[in-house]
Formats: sequence, structure tokens, C-alpha cells
Amino acid sequence: MSYIDTFYRRTIDDNCAFPVLSDIAECDTCVIGGGLAGITTALQLLRAGQAVVILEAERIGWGASGRNGGFVSPGYAKDADAIERAVGADHARKLHALSIEGMKFVRDTIGELDIVAAAPTHGIMRVVRYENSQTLLARADYLQREFDYSVEYMSRDQVQDVLRSKRYFQALRDPQAFHIHPLNYLRAVAREIERLGGRIFEGSPALSCDFSRSEKIVRTARGEIRTRRVVVAGGGYTTGLIPKMKRSFLPIATYVMMTEEAPDLIRQAITTTDAVGDNRRAGDYYRVVEGGKRLLWGGRITTRAASSAALAAELRREMARTYPQLADLKIETSWSGLMSYARHLMPQIGQLHPDVWYCTAFGGHGLNTTAIGGKVIAEAILGESDRYELFKPFGLVWAGGIGGLTAAQLTYWKLQAQDWWRERSSV
Repeated sequence: MSYIDTFYRRTIDDNCAFPVLSDIAECDTCVIGGGLAGITTALQLLRAGQAVVILEAERIGWGASGRNGGFVSPGYAKDADAIERAVGADHARKLHALSIEGMKFVRDTIGELDIVAAAPTHGIMRVVRYENSQTLLARADYLQREFDYSVEYMSRDQVQDVLRSKRYFQALRDPQAFHIHPLNYLRAVAREIERLGGRIFEGSPALSCDFSRSEKIVRTARGEIRTRRVVVAGGGYTTGLIPKMKRSFLPIATYVMMTEEAPDLIRQAITTTDAVGDNRRAGDYYRVVEGGKRLLWGGRITTRAASSAALAAELRREMARTYPQLADLKIETSWSGLMSYARHLMPQIGQLHPDVWYCTAFGGHGLNTTAIGGKVIAEAILGESDRYELFKPFGLVWAGGIGGLTAAQLTYWKLQAQDWWRERSSV
């Protein structure tokens, strides 16, 4: 079964299919990649009156943009303190403000297009698995002071009142952040793109590009696009179409499982509709779905594809360790997907050649950053802003190839060991 057949088979809004490119098409901008970054870029360009074509190798949202846990909240995969050390305090504040804007863009788009099928639910809890109250209080104060952004500190008693696990200590709850059905969101935006006159071609991977002239050529197996500009917005499944981009990220696999329908059992452990993520690197994230009937649980990363069923068994063991009362909860299905991670753990957003743009490496960042990436690229193309340059310090650096994957796996194991030690020290 595909991930669409499993995770989404009960809830997917699947009234969305597009043809294969089989002719010559002309446009102002060709977007390669039908994930959230590409879809957002196209939407903004169409709203400004451009002619836009999207090429998607599979289906809209087929990659990480449609397979993820649906969390929409500010921030980046790279730690906030590490970003500040890399670019300075003022630059770091501007980057964080962009991530807040990206979250609001997704929320506003859901409202403007009345995307009921996205099922937005407000509230995300970031829990810690060891005593860390002072750090959380300081973070809450910083967000309020610097961004006028309010999050709620939760004591251990407050956390355990809604998450009945001895594993958890304190939390920051973000009432403005929310979680959604990501594939339904993407497909609704795709329908809006079509309504605005945009053309979307599925099953049409870009096989070659010619950027040598003012008119760019993008070729597929059965057709070609003639365009003034190209935006490459791929992810973990990006091919070697542009070697420099392919070399700049690592394809990292992550895993998600969905439980059987058992609302009464789930309520014995979790009594909140908030999505939950813990503070470990590649830690657990989960949320109740389908009105509390099922639990969606994700986590773990590997640097090469592994059996999603085997990893789901590992996730299930972690779920039962966190919530012993869920030991009998069965897993109905599981799936995996490839994210693109840059070595510097930040998104890669910028200009490759004149009129050729890239917008990629969003692994671990959430839907907010992917959206703002598409938005700032569209602004640059339209001459409205140069905000994309805020990401310039985090460019297309070589990710290290096979050696990079090995280093990433070793780093993950090291971080897991550090997490284990901190948790053990807090028991």
C-alpha cells in the first residue's frame, strides 16, 4: 500500500488529479516540485498575475510535505542559540520572525480558502523529559519580549494532568501554533492554483534543463516547458537534475505510525487535543486524530531507508514505555518518507543562476518554514523584497556524500546518548 492508501484513506480529500505533461507549454515561471514550498511559490506568483506551471514527478504532496505529522509552529531544525552564534542576534531575530510569519501564512491560507478538510487544531506542547524549568521560563520571556509572542509555561503537574506519563517534566504550550492534515491542505491550495489559471502536471519528472539562454527549457519524458524563470523546490526525493543541489543535502528517513481506533484507551493516557513533541533530537511527536479515535505517532531517523514496519514496532515500544497504559494499543499502519537535511540544519533558499531559484532542505523544520521559503522566493521574483537573503549564510554547501550520511548517523547516536544521560539524571 502507498502512504495515501494507509494514513489518508479515511480522511483524504482526494478530488485532485492533474494530467501528465505531453506537449510544449510556455509560462513566466516553472516550479519544479509539488510540495509545500513549490505550491506556495506558485500561489503567490499567480496572485500577482504571473503565468505559472508546476511539474511534479509523482502527485501533489507525494513527498515529505504530504507525509509529515502536520505540525505548524515557529522555529527551525537548527537550535535557536546555534543560529544566533552563526549569524548574530539581530539576524537570528529576523529569521525567527520569518518562521512566525510562515506559520501565520498557512493559518491564513486555510481561512481564506476555507480548507475544512485540513482540520486545523490549535495548540502544540513542547515537553521536556528532564527538569528544565528555568530554561523554559527564560525562553517564554524571550519570545514575549522580542516578538510579542505568548507561550504558556506548564509545570510538571500541569503537564501530567493531560499527558499521563512519568517521562515528562515541564512544557511550553504554544496556543497560536496548530496541527493539520497536510495533504488535504496541499491539495486544496493546488485546486486554488488551478482556479487562478496555473497549470499543474503530475507524473512529469523534470529530466533535463537548459539555463544557458534567457528562455529556460525544462524537459520531461513527453514534453517541455519554455519559461523565463525556474524555481527548483524539491526535497528528499530530488534527483540529480542539478548536481550542485543534489550534493547539498542528505536524504534522511523518518517514520510514522497510526494506531487502531481506541478512543477510550487513548483517553487513559492523553486528554488534550494539542499536538505534542519532546525535546530530544529526532524525538517523539504525536497527536490524537479523527476526533480522538486514533493516535498518530512519529519519530526516529535513519540515514538509509529501513522497513517502516520494523521502525513502527520500535516506535510502538517507545509509546508503551512513555505510556504503559497504552501497551495493548495496536498499530494499524505505518509509513516512512525522506526529508532533505543540509549539513548546517537550515533551509537552503536562494538563487542558483540568474532567474533560477532553489528552495529546499526543509527536513525537521515544520510546515511553517517551507511556506515562508516559497513566499520569500516569490517576493524576490516579483521584485517585492530581498528577504530571501536572510538565508544566504546557509547556502548549498556540500553535505559530505556517503561520509556525510555516516557522520549524521553517528551524531544522532551521540545525541541519543546525551538525551539518555540527561533523563537518567532527572529521575
